[in-house]
Amino acid sequence: MSARSAPDGPQGALRFQQAFLLALALGISILFFLVIRRFLLAVLLAAVFAGLAYPLYGWLHERTGSRRAGALTLILLLVAVGLPVAGFLTLVATEAVQVSQGAEAWFQEEGRAAQVRDLVERVPLANRLLPEGGEFVEQVREAASRTGPMLMGALAAAARGTFSFFLQLFVLCYALFYFLVDGPAILRKILQYIPLDSGQKEELLERFVSVTRATLRGSLLIGLIQGGVAGLAFWVAGVPGPAFWGTVMVVLSIIPAIGAGLIWIPAVIYLFLTGNVVAGIGLLIWCAVVVSTIDNMLRPRLIGRDARMSDLMILVSTLGGIILFGAVGFIVGPIVAALFVTVWHIYGEAFRGWLPEGIDGTVSEGQ
Repeated sequence: MSARSAPDGPQGALRFQQAFLLALALGISILFFLVIRRFLLAVLLAAVFAGLAYPLYGWLHERTGSRRAGALTLILLLVAVGLPVAGFLTLVATEAVQVSQGAEAWFQEEGRAAQVRDLVERVPLANRLLPEGGEFVEQVREAASRTGPMLMGALAAAARGTFSFFLQLFVLCYALFYFLVDGPAILRKILQYIPLDSGQKEELLERFVSVTRATLRGSLLIGLIQGGVAGLAFWVAGVPGPAFWGTVMVVLSIIPAIGAGLIWIPAVIYLFLTGNVVAGIGLLIWCAVVVSTIDNMLRPRLIGRDARMSDLMILVSTLGGIILFGAVGFIVGPIVAALFVTVWHIYGEAFRGWLPEGIDGTVSEGQ
């Protein structure tokens, strides 16, 4: 009896080989992800920073070798950006603890609770939205008293995690140098393994770059300007912890129109409560005229239609990114949202003939 041949012949063997290689690639990829997952965010940030710093690297590359240009770019970024940011964050952490301790002491002053209670009761609908005056004051005082120890605990935890921080920083710097030197070749290699046509690959890459640019150039720059201008005004007006509150305003500036007001309006109320009426009026006028108009004036010019996502999508993706990834989530969140929108747009184009009539693969991207 002749040997039994494979059921499908060479085609069946080829399909089996392809399925085996696919399963093997997926399995090894999952294992590799588990190995590097703790450094994945550092590598992603390195890729983003490399893209932003590439013009500087290109200018240096024309005058020196590739590796020397990469090293010089990395050193310049660390000196010009890393050291000032580290020093400023140390100042912010110190002021945060001082603000918490000062707030607790302020609420404990004689007659302060009654003063706040009277102010709350004058606010329309406050009796429906907030607890009763005395209970509200007590809750605020307790929150202020707990914030100081919580911040001190966070600082202690950060000190204990110094080794982990420097390890992450080392990986980020090493990856940044590597991406500057070999970034284009790595990108071309990755795109070769994506089974999409060249137009779809270019669309994905273009959205990644444009949203990253819009996020850093727009949201971050607008927040820095608003926080810097308001923090300087807080310092002049005598508000405690101006650097801390300016930093909080940088974060809240991702909320269009009202983000900055969540900080400067309570600051004005605080000045009125402490008897600094002139400073309160000055701060009110400055923030209402200057700080609140920065967002409306700069956001359309700096961001334009680079993000090509609605304000709601940008807001929820930024907040979700911060919750999931921490402080760097304001970069990662919008990028993930932009890729989500782009992938579904490509899906709509690819399966146009299969989808119900009226679906053309486009997504509403109002600003």
